[in-house]
This record gives sequence, C-alpha cells and structure tokens, in this order.
Amino acid sequence: MCKKIKNWFLEKLTFEKLLEAHYRAKQHKTYKGEVIKYELNLENNLTNLLHQLANGTYRLGKYFTFKIYEPKERYIQALPYKDRIVHQWYVEEFIKPFIIPKFINTTFACLTDRGTHKAVEEVQRQMRIFQRNNGDFWILKCDIKKFFYSINPCILFNIMKKYIQDSKLLALTQILIFNGPINLTQCGIPIGNYTSQFFANIYLNELDQYIKRELKIKFYTRYMDDFVLILKNKAECIDIKKKIEIFLDKNLNLSLNDKSRYYPAKMGVNFCGYRIFTTHRLLRTNSKKKIKRNVKKWNRAYTNHTLDFSHTMQSLNSWIGHSSHCNSFHLQQKVLNSCDFLFSPNVYKKSNENLISDMSNYEFT
Repeated sequence: MCKKIKNWFLEKLTFEKLLEAHYRAKQHKTYKGEVIKYELNLENNLTNLLHQLANGTYRLGKYFTFKIYEPKERYIQALPYKDRIVHQWYVEEFIKPFIIPKFINTTFACLTDRGTHKAVEEVQRQMRIFQRNNGDFWILKCDIKKFFYSINPCILFNIMKKYIQDSKLLALTQILIFNGPINLTQCGIPIGNYTSQFFANIYLNELDQYIKRELKIKFYTRYMDDFVLILKNKAECIDIKKKIEIFLDKNLNLSLNDKSRYYPAKMGVNFCGYRIFTTHRLLRTNSKKKIKRNVKKWNRAYTNHTLDFSHTMQSLNSWIGHSSHCNSFHLQQKVLNSCDFLFSPNVYKKSNENLISDMSNYEFT
C-alpha cells in the first residue's frame, strides 16, 4: 500500500462513481423532498458536480442546524444533498481504501465489520487474557472532553497532509474541513457530516499510534473518543494517564473528560453501553432505566389507543438485540411481561409479523 495518496483524484472522479455515491447518500432518504428534486435532473446535476470538482470551483452549501436529545443533547449540522454525495465519494474512494487500513486493529467506531459489540467483545477478551497471565489488574477508562467541538481543524488538516500528496484532493480536503479558506480561530467539526466521523477517527489515530508505539501498551481498545487501557496496577495507571494528558494537550489540543479515571478491574468496565467483567457482561443502568420509561410510555399510548405498533415493535426488538449481547435473559423476560400491548391480538394485525419473530424464544408469564 502506498504511503501517500498521489494522482488519484481525477482517476476516481468519474460520473459512474458519483452516481454510486448518490445511491449510497439517498439510502433511507429516497422520499425526502431534496432527494426527489435532485433526481428529477440527476444526470445534469451529477455532471455539473463532476465539473465543479474537476476545475476546483466546488464549494459547500449552507448548513442546516438542529438539536437532538438522544443519547445526549447536541447540535447537528446537515449539508444540502449535493454535498452529501461529495462526502460519500470522498470517504469511499479515498479514506476507506487508503487511510483506514493504517488504523490499529483495536479501534472500532464507524468501521466495516467492527462496531460497538465487537469493541465490547475485544475489551472482555483482553481482560481475560491479562487476568490469566498476570492475575489482578487495573482499568484506565478515559474519554475526551467535548470531542467533536474541540477538534482543531488546522491540526486535522496537517494530519491529512501526511496521507495526501495529490494537490486537487488536498484542496478539496481543505474545503471539507474549513468550509472555505483556512480559519485559524475555528474550532470543532460539524457532527452531522458523513466525513466528520472519519476525520474524528483519523484525528485520534494519532493517539492510538502514540499509545501502541511509544507507550507500548498492548491491551488498549478505542471506540471513537472512549478508550480503555488494561494495566498492572494503580501506579501504572497514574503514570500512563498523565502521559496521555500531556500528549493530547501538546499534539491534538484536546483534554480528558473529568469522568476519566482508573480503578480495580473487579469493578467492571462501563464501555459502549455495557458493564464488562471477565466472567460476564451486564447492561448499563441507563439502558435499564430507558427501556422501563419507554415501556410505561408505550403502555399509556396503548391504553389511549394511540400506540404506533410497528414503530414500537422496531424499538423493542432493537433493545432486545442490544441486550442479547450480555447476560440479560431475566431482565428481558421482565420487560416483555410488562408490555401490555404484547398480549393484544392487535399487535399481530397492526405490526409487521417478522418484527416479533425474534420473541419466539421468550416465555411470557
């Protein structure tokens, strides 16, 4: 694999590849107004976009900002549909084939065939290996303070220059990061962009490489800005944590969240929605509270004849799928038995039958 991306921009810039990017970008958004409008003149729109990218006149559109509250309150910035096609093309043609293969094996966010459940399995696997070889151990669990809002675009751009030597691709990268000319006072990257999750991963790959190559930490797992280190004792945790703080401040202009701490492994590791022990895994308390609140809300809606059965069953099955990756059989039984609407024949009439097929293994008491 080449060390830098050289002379690939124009070769990858074809109508066919932009069309493929369009099909990816419109997934689950086929019936949205802006997608329908773009497709009414698809060939001309893609041709114009291709020419703009080729001659360097492409610029990002105006962001649309809105707020979400799950899993926590944050602002999301979304670009017009045309720009989302460019993001798809940029990520699939350059970041995924050229940069992601250089990541360490134990980073799991936004990567094909990885994800939260693989991250959890990896942490537990490492805990078991360490315990088998060394006995008792300690956990250093960290996350970054206001990560996306704290990413320094100038530092990010300099990191990208280590991977990219193609001048046209580098110019586009600058536009995607800075939304125009370089702004030395700008801080943070938009959460809503498809490129942002990959830029964030590339940004923290610098930390991954430091921990693995410089600190020589063998047992390390990261999921976006949350990461876990398995160490021998408290003194080593204190030392490594301090070195990580210095590296983050000096090289990435980041700092650790106050929740970052170290503790004996017997307390378990809160990571990616689970509490992980060497012998078993449990759901986090927040997940238990949330499903109980949802069940009460669904039951009230059912009583008032306002329950959307299809949407409710999708949400319930999603939770069952999530909780099935830990020791939660009795909790699942309790939750399902508390759902009044599951005992009504209407659920079979108004919801898609395959949504409840996964429940065939559960006993209702």
